[in-house]
Amino acid sequence: MTPPPDINTADAADGKLDARVLKIAGVVVLGAIMSILDITVVTVAIPKFQSEFETTYAIAAWTMTGYTLALATVIPLTGWAADRFGTKRLYMAALVFFVLGSVLCSTAWNIESLIAFRVIQGLGGGMLMPLGMTIMTHAAGPRRIGRVMAVLGVPMLLGPILGPILGGWLIDDFSWHWIFLINLPIGMVALSLAWVIFPADRPEPSESFDFVGMLLASPGLALFLFGVSSIPEAGTVTAKRVLIPGIIGLALMVAFVFHAMRTRHPLIDLRLFQNKSLRYAVLTMTLFAMAFFGSSLLLPSYLQQVRGESTLMAGLLIAPQGLGAMLTMPIAGRLVDRMGPGKIVMVGIGLLSLGMAFLTQVTAETSYPALLTALFVTGLGMGCTMMPTMTAAIQTLTHAQVARGSTLMNIINQTAGSIGTAVISVVLTNLLANRVLAGPAIASQFSPELAATIPPEAISTGLDQAAQAFAHTFVVALVLLLLTLIPAFFLPRTKPPAPAEGAEKPIMAH
Repeated sequence: MTPPPDINTADAADGKLDARVLKIAGVVVLGAIMSILDITVVTVAIPKFQSEFETTYAIAAWTMTGYTLALATVIPLTGWAADRFGTKRLYMAALVFFVLGSVLCSTAWNIESLIAFRVIQGLGGGMLMPLGMTIMTHAAGPRRIGRVMAVLGVPMLLGPILGPILGGWLIDDFSWHWIFLINLPIGMVALSLAWVIFPADRPEPSESFDFVGMLLASPGLALFLFGVSSIPEAGTVTAKRVLIPGIIGLALMVAFVFHAMRTRHPLIDLRLFQNKSLRYAVLTMTLFAMAFFGSSLLLPSYLQQVRGESTLMAGLLIAPQGLGAMLTMPIAGRLVDRMGPGKIVMVGIGLLSLGMAFLTQVTAETSYPALLTALFVTGLGMGCTMMPTMTAAIQTLTHAQVARGSTLMNIINQTAGSIGTAVISVVLTNLLANRVLAGPAIASQFSPELAATIPPEAISTGLDQAAQAFAHTFVVALVLLLLTLIPAFFLPRTKPPAPAEGAEKPIMAH
């Protein structure tokens, strides 16, 4: 896709982001905030859906699963569609789908209709992040990509923290409908700004659509993630609900790999893996996403189930993590543009591991100041890890490869996050099940009637057991983080060279 004449005309000598790039970044972040917050807000609302629609937790959880599977289905198409139709048009279409799905969700009359409307919402939400990365990369140019990735990273890291706070407030003070209706005014503003601010599309004649690849990749990824996402509910990987879709999905993805290596223009360009820096960035992102997204569900559950905090208070207590990330992310972005992502990511993983090591020692009475300090340190590490790793991948691509590379990294992020969440959930569930008093003690936190029937010493012992289960589960996340150091060690440690005059903007040598 050929960029408008003003894109990448000058990567400022000092690397600062000019007003044009900042305006584009603002629109992209607005869209990203909607799609990412929506995931965590709905997580908080699942108990409300249970009571509102008189359904089970397993069925209500499909409001999350359906959205995730829609994301997985549409992400592989994004790279081709961006080249074919242009990023501006496609981004605006994705916003329309997302807002339309949000409004429809607010009108749901039963759980089945809500799940169906969440799928429509996910079809739009799945395209927003990879398209946003592509638009910002094209606008800023290779030598400022670290800074624009830092801007885009804000909603990715704050979403899991602000979501429970926003969701708890809207549900408690208004109604569940407003967790969806709030997207309408934000989406309309984002749509208007995108129309005015984004540069006009000038797509070249598109390469042919890989129809066979779509039939293999999208259903394969969706079925695989469905199987993985079913593991916590099934309680074992050998359940039919896990194995059958998981194996079929994996087989389809393997078939896609063979197909993609023989096709001139595959739906997902696996030839990008020939790029050494991208390979190590993918490995780093895979392990990081498994550890981070998997462990992100632990702390809110610990605070609510072991410490008896409300959803809103749990969200507020996790806020220092977001503050830490906000402090280091812009600094990391500037440093990545000057010295490459390798050293920054290593420091980030070190800080993350330090904070996670503390969490492996939590008890039912861990002091909140110590806990908040550990979360702040973890946030400092996150700000130096996620988006610099994304930068390491995108920096290495030519202008024409950016859309496909952004798509690939978002697929990796989505898949690894789902696997990490499933693994952590199973570990925690099994550890809690092996502690006889933990279940009744946790239940007593939410039921004064039940608490009155259990001796206080049994509740105390049970909460200690539950805290121990959480602590041991954090060990799994810590091990994954430490393994992340291996591929991170091989990430680029120099800034990208300036592109030669008239070149196709290659960012780093392969």
